[in-house]
Order: sequence, then structure tokens, then C-alpha cells
Amino acid sequence: MEERRDDEIRDGKESGNMDIIKSHYDSVSEERHSRELKDGLHPLRYKFAIWYTRRTPGVRSQTSYEDNIKKIVEFSTVEGFWACYCHLARSSLLPSPTDLHFFKDGIRPLWEDGANCNGGKWIIRFSKVVSARFWEDLLLALVGDQLDDANNICGAVLSVRFNEDIISVWNRNASDHQAVMGLRDSIKRHLKLPHAYVMEYKPHDASLRDNSSYRNTWLRG
Repeated sequence: MEERRDDEIRDGKESGNMDIIKSHYDSVSEERHSRELKDGLHPLRYKFAIWYTRRTPGVRSQTSYEDNIKKIVEFSTVEGFWACYCHLARSSLLPSPTDLHFFKDGIRPLWEDGANCNGGKWIIRFSKVVSARFWEDLLLALVGDQLDDANNICGAVLSVRFNEDIISVWNRNASDHQAVMGLRDSIKRHLKLPHAYVMEYKPHDASLRDNSSYRNTWLRG
């Protein structure tokens, strides 16, 4: 039966019938929820993974970047999240430059990943004094499924740099202006972001062209 389901998924990808793929993962998610509830746990809507990158100075190439990304843990319950989060080093203790990636399971924190390639990210720059608090608030919003249009969100990144920390939220579709602006408003609302903070948006295809995550942003709001 599992072999037949895998064949259906491959056929769905080839024919463009994404409903087959969505049905498969919905079924897997329902099975996971049922199993975790039986175990007395509190299942999350999405399963997440945390990745770590210790960036090296120089030109970014896809091969070197992928080699530096390490998945350190994954979880799918409230209990699992807190067990992981309580053992993570806080941003103030991380060396510069370092990236922490908090993504839905199955999505790699790469511009080129199939879930990310047509999307982009909202970028917020924070002083090191306050970044840890905003990062924690964002993770709680993601885990708690509090941000609007959650299906359109791929994950979030904390980028520790020498003079500042940068938080970005990645979404699937950079061409859907209404969804992009709706995500901006949802982030501002849930983080209670002061008006002095400026959010910037950059599509991933633009990052691929200029080989930069945070320079030459396209939209400010």
C-alpha cells in the first residue's frame, strides 16, 4: 500500500496534480496527531526542524552553503519544542556570523528549495539588546500557529552579525502582493513591533541574482 502511495505522489508531481501530494501529507499529519494525543502529548499543527549555520566569510556558493547547514533537531509537539528550545544557546552567546533556521519539516532553509524558490522574506534588524526577546516571540507565534495565512509561511531565520541581529520570515509566494503585505501586518501585530522598526522584503530570486540575503531589498514597510 505504501509503495502504491509513493507512486501516486511521484505521478502527482509529474502531472502537476498537487492535490494528491497535499492529501498524502494531510493523512500523515493526522496519523501523527492521533499517535501523539494517545501518548498524552500536545501536537503542533506543523512539524518543525531547527538548522544551524556557521557562516564563513567569502562568496556564497550553493555547494559550500549547503555543506555548512546542519539540522540539529526536529519536533512536532509543544513538549518537544520546549525541550529543544531550552537547550538552544541564546543569540547573545552565538558567534558572528551565525544563522539559526526554524523551518517546517521538509523545507530546507535554501533559496533554491522547491517551497522557497518562488517566495521571499520579510527582514527586520534588531539591536543585540532586544533581538532574543523578539526571536522568542516569533517562534512562539510560529509554533502556536498564530500568524495569518500559516500555510504560506516556510520558516524563520535568526542571523547573528557583528553589530546587529537580523530576523527574517520566509514565505512561499513573493508575487502575491496581498499575501506578502498581510504577512507583514501579522508579524508587526504579534511581535508588537514599535513604529520605529522598518521591515524590508526581498524575493529569493533577487537574492540569487545578487548573491546576498539582506542587501538591495525591494520593499519597505
